Amino acid sequence: MSSSRSDACEVLTRLPAGSARPTPLLFIHGAYTAAWCWEEHFLPFFAEAGYAAHALSLSGHGRSPGRSHLDSFSIADYVRDVANTVAALPAPPVLVGHSMGGFVVQKYLEDHEAPGAVLMCAVPPQGLMSAALGMMFSKPGMMQDLNSLLSGGKASLETLREALFAQPVSLDDLKRYYKGSQSESHRAIWDMSLFGMPRASRVKRTPLLVQGAEFDHLIPASLVEMTARTYDVDANIFPGMGHGLMLERDWKKPAQQILDWLEELE
Repeated sequence: MSSSRSDACEVLTRLPAGSARPTPLLFIHGAYTAAWCWEEHFLPFFAEAGYAAHALSLSGHGRSPGRSHLDSFSIADYVRDVANTVAALPAPPVLVGHSMGGFVVQKYLEDHEAPGAVLMCAVPPQGLMSAALGMMFSKPGMMQDLNSLLSGGKASLETLREALFAQPVSLDDLKRYYKGSQSESHRAIWDMSLFGMPRASRVKRTPLLVQGAEFDHLIPASLVEMTARTYDVDANIFPGMGHGLMLERDWKKPAQQILDWLEELE
């Protein structure tokens, strides 16, 4: 595993033992987290399958610069982070975006070409409002804790468990993930709620794989299905799993589906 930064954003990289396949992969995390969420399982899995696997920490996240002025970053800034990272790679990557990262990927695809993209539990092209309203009524405690985290406070361990996991997770793992959680840009949240929704006709030009989870409380399966309908593709909903597909006990199921889909693209 290698990590690069400086004035540029942090990028975690895992390379295959032998020669890499021609198309690299770039993973983009969701809100309240950073590139580390891909390092646990996905980066080594795809490197072992022959892919150069890279995970980006968006500005103000992880070890990327800008944490002190996180609230100044917009979705357009995050799209710029992706574009700059893509430009530094030897070939255009397939993009894998989770949650907010999936929204960033959609916005990136409006004006950029990519060999393919995976939208994993992604904020739908219609924005965050319906998800937020649903959570307000079904999980008010979780909504309150996430709002606290947004403002620089801390959510409880139990909220993290409920937000990300439908399957068993060890207390030690949960504590590690909790330590990696952080606040999010208010500006980016507003961008996903009211301003600048993706232009579906432009995003559709790219081959898309849409994944969701049966017990996702943040981006419910119904919204994942709406995303898939918008882009005229199938929704792949994983039974018994929660929002944190890449960290769940059955993480290999969505990972293997992505791998199979990648091989169809080649």
